[in-house]
Formats: sequence, C-alpha cells, structure tokens
Amino acid sequence: MVESHPQLSKVLQTWSDASKMISALDCLAVVTFVGATDLAETEVSLKAMWDVIHPKSGSNVGTVRKPRPPVLAAALSAWTFLLTTIGSWRINTDSWKEPIAFLSTLLGAEDRAVRMAAGEALALCFELNLLDISPSEDADDDTGVPGSSKGKLFLDMQALKAKIAGLASNLSAEAGGKGADKKNLSDQRDLFQRILDFVKYGECPEESMKIAGKRDVLRVASWSELIQLNFFKRFLGRGFLKHVQ
Repeated sequence: MVESHPQLSKVLQTWSDASKMISALDCLAVVTFVGATDLAETEVSLKAMWDVIHPKSGSNVGTVRKPRPPVLAAALSAWTFLLTTIGSWRINTDSWKEPIAFLSTLLGAEDRAVRMAAGEALALCFELNLLDISPSEDADDDTGVPGSSKGKLFLDMQALKAKIAGLASNLSAEAGGKGADKKNLSDQRDLFQRILDFVKYGECPEESMKIAGKRDVLRVASWSELIQLNFFKRFLGRGFLKHVQ
C-alpha cells in the first residue's frame, strides 16, 4: 500500500485515459481495503477518490474537470467500497452534509450506472447513520461557520432524507416505454426498490451464493456486506470463487 498509493494517486490526478483511471481506482480500493490499519490511512484514499467524483475548480476560474460516466461510476463504486470499512471508527456526522447532498444530485445523472452507484453510496450512508442528527443537540457545532447549529443541521438532513427517498421511489418505478434506454433498467428498479425498502422500513438487503457443495453458502445481510461482495466479485472475476474457497 505504501509503495503503490503515490503511483495510483498520480494516475488519478493526471486524468489520463478512462481505462487507466478505472484500473487505478480499483487497485487503490483493494490495496487500501487490505492494507489500511486506521481511519487516517483510509481517509487518504477516500479523498483521492472523492477528488475524481467531485473535482474542485482548476487554476482558471470556472474550469472544473468532469469525469466521464464510466470513470465517475467506478470512482463512486470504489469510494463506497472503502466507506464500508469505516463503520467501526468514529464518524463526525457534521462533515457529511455536503458529500451526501452532492451524491443525491447524481441520482439525476443521465448515465444509469452513475445513478445506481450513487444510490448504493447513499444506501450505505443511511446504514452508517451518517444522516442521523439528534434534534435536541442545538448547541453550536465545531465547523467554525457563524450561526451554524445542530438544530439547522438536523432540519437539513431531514430534508435530504425526504429528497433521497422521493428520488429512489421514482427510479424504482422508471418506465421503459418506447424510445427509453432499457439497458440495466430492471437492475435499476430492483436496486432502488431495495434502497426504498431500507430507507422507509429498515429492510436490509439479503443475498446468498453457493461456494462449494450444498452446505457451503455465503450469505450477506447488510448494505456493507453486499457492496463488498459485489465489488470483489467484479474485481476478481472468474477467480472470485477460488479466493472464497
């Protein structure tokens, strides 16, 4: 991880061709997943990925590099995959309002893969309770913003929750009429129905897959586990079962 991180981050900063960036994102996610020993190390990789997802303005005012849809979807997937590992560490909820708000805007992206990757990221944010603020905590927070308070943050997060639930509902029932893009449409409907069921009723996603024989079955029953399983299945390809066995 120590040796590869600077090289992989450099690829992401130079904005080379899409295939190289996607490979670098996947590799950075896996070496950090395996090699990071604390939150600080994981956060370095999360930041590198977030800079691809939501790049800042360049030296020229108004020039913001925008990733192509395949790169954006890959960055979202890698970022979400790593985010599954921070559940046991202390999370400062105050700092999550802006990222979650940006992720919610991606539910309206033209590219379906981007919408689905953003949906998974938001489902994980719900599972990690990143949108949960106590309304009674109305003392000034430590963000340094004048007049900023937990009470306002609570209202903002409640509004975000309602917005995300509404968008998930729409995407779970998107019509596939004449002329509509039907690629992965059923997958999108299924994913956002799962997200909606989790957000509204607390129903966790459940999946199982045979590893070897009838008794060796791998079961997942949370968004964190499902996201990790799907990422490794895609990353390892045909080698996945061998690794699990």
